[in-house]
Amino acid sequence: METLEKIISRYMRQVTCFLVIIILAIIVYIQITNEHRHAYESAVRTFYQIEQVLNQNQEELEEIQKSYSETCLHNAEAIAYMIEKEPSMLGSIAKLKNIAELMEVDEIHIFDKTGRIYAGTHPQYYDFTFDSGDQMRFFKPMLNDKSLKLVQEITPNTAEAKMMQYSALWSKNEEFIVQIGMEPVNVMKASAKNELSFLFSLFRVNLEAGYYAIDSQSGEIVGSTDLTLVGKNLSQLGFTLDSLPDYESGRHGVVNGVKSYCIFKKIGNNYIGRVIASCKLYQRISWTTFMLAAGLIVIALILSHAVTKYMNRYVVDGIHSINDKLHQITQGNLDEMIDIHSSMEFSELSSYINTMKNSLLDNNKKMSYVLSKTNMYIGVYEYNQHMKRVRFTEYVPQILSLDHTEIQRLSSDYKVFKEFIDKLREKPIPNDTGVYQLNDQYVKLEEINDNNGIFGVIINVTDTIRARKKIEAERDIDLLTGLYNRRGLETRLTSLFSSPTELGHSTLIMIDADNLKMINDTYGHEAGDVYLKEISKLLTSLPISHSVAARLGGDEFVLFWYQYDTEQELIDAVHTLKTIQNDSLTPLNDKVSVPLRFSFGYCLARENMDYHDMMKEADKRMYQQKRRRKMDQDSL
Repeated sequence: METLEKIISRYMRQVTCFLVIIILAIIVYIQITNEHRHAYESAVRTFYQIEQVLNQNQEELEEIQKSYSETCLHNAEAIAYMIEKEPSMLGSIAKLKNIAELMEVDEIHIFDKTGRIYAGTHPQYYDFTFDSGDQMRFFKPMLNDKSLKLVQEITPNTAEAKMMQYSALWSKNEEFIVQIGMEPVNVMKASAKNELSFLFSLFRVNLEAGYYAIDSQSGEIVGSTDLTLVGKNLSQLGFTLDSLPDYESGRHGVVNGVKSYCIFKKIGNNYIGRVIASCKLYQRISWTTFMLAAGLIVIALILSHAVTKYMNRYVVDGIHSINDKLHQITQGNLDEMIDIHSSMEFSELSSYINTMKNSLLDNNKKMSYVLSKTNMYIGVYEYNQHMKRVRFTEYVPQILSLDHTEIQRLSSDYKVFKEFIDKLREKPIPNDTGVYQLNDQYVKLEEINDNNGIFGVIINVTDTIRARKKIEAERDIDLLTGLYNRRGLETRLTSLFSSPTELGHSTLIMIDADNLKMINDTYGHEAGDVYLKEISKLLTSLPISHSVAARLGGDEFVLFWYQYDTEQELIDAVHTLKTIQNDSLTPLNDKVSVPLRFSFGYCLARENMDYHDMMKEADKRMYQQKRRRKMDQDSL
């Protein structure tokens, strides 16, 4: 049979080797998982930004195209009016060019009633007709309908294939047709912003990652950080159209013969992908793992040697000494005292054996001795059916806030004490097992019920619970406005929507502060903060009984009103937002005061509708209102 010393040495070596391997495996797995998560989060952020910019650019392009078309037609009307007032202009190219320069147009063409150019700023186009090309043929219907006013989309012109936008209309006397041409410089610039390769260059932060845009119908690469691949098929990357959806959550693939980690997402008619070579993704893991393995091995060897040495000194030698003493006691030497003090454990063991030997047991003293070694307020009590009185340590009355009379009453009868403990358990703290509220304090209660009776431990955990509650409150509150932040809103709405039948009629309102950027740029960000705080005060000053208010960040706010009796009452309450800001004026500083203005959209709760859907619908309506308000302001 092996000695304890050899067993400890062997098992220490085995355990340390096993732990080193397990720790390394766990750390490598965590590092790989983290790299995947970082790659995915980076891709998601970039995809979101690209999608937002594409939508914004498309809206801007549509507005510019509309404005350009209207300007083109207005210019044609103005030039037709001037020529009617002074017909002699038709015989002077110089005058027509002066008018073109004045009206900021590039070409003026005058057609006769047959559809032939007979005057204008470009003589080389004289005698062209509406049949001279596809671009010219667009205006041919005007020969049959003189009420037409046509604006052509941007297209290459007939003579030079130059991108132009043309408009045409009859003069009021119906003697000639005026056509003007304008180079759509601003439209072309706005269109260039939607080039995916251009967007990739804006959002490419990690130079080791490549970005690709692939047409979801044809499989053509329509954008890439590697411009040489634009126009080619995705098969050259190693993908097929059917396989791209499998990469939405991130997975490995072979791209251009290189093993890579790929994430793809469909945005509009294209798949947008972020690809990073595996060797680049994991390049830090090998070196980190090597250094960590070396460190762990050194630490394991040192700990193994040290633990084995001290186990021998403080455990094995102590056991030998105790065995020798016990052997003498079993031989009848009852005066022998075990007195081993190589460690606290052996000292306690010696004490317990001596106590057993002398048949002297004083539980209260032993408990007090153990608890005196800690800095916590811990109370211990004990009772059983054969012992009517309850024994407890000195900290029990302090923790339970008992006065002298209550101490006497509770300690005299274990049934009374048990009723007291059962009543305490009626106020549990959610999510904290065994923790209960006692007046303004929090206590943790644990009991062991065995054949010998009840043994209980009471610990005062008030400071811990209060500290945690404070942290939770600070985590969920927006520091600037005092409203819920995004996390706090999610937590509160999740709790409310867990019992939808108790919500009654409810609505969710998305609010966007107007003019915040102007205030920040003009008066500074401190003034902007004042503006946001005043809006939050205004929103929370409404006489709403059941309301949740939050600031999502920036200039976005959310209101959730619930437990209304009727839908009409709820709508009437929402309409107060339209008037509440009319008379609202706030000072940004000692000299400047501005009106509080905000745009909002709301969504009434419908059956099987969660708050995420309500936020999307309310957000959409809010932006519609914001655009209408902006158009109204622009029209003024």
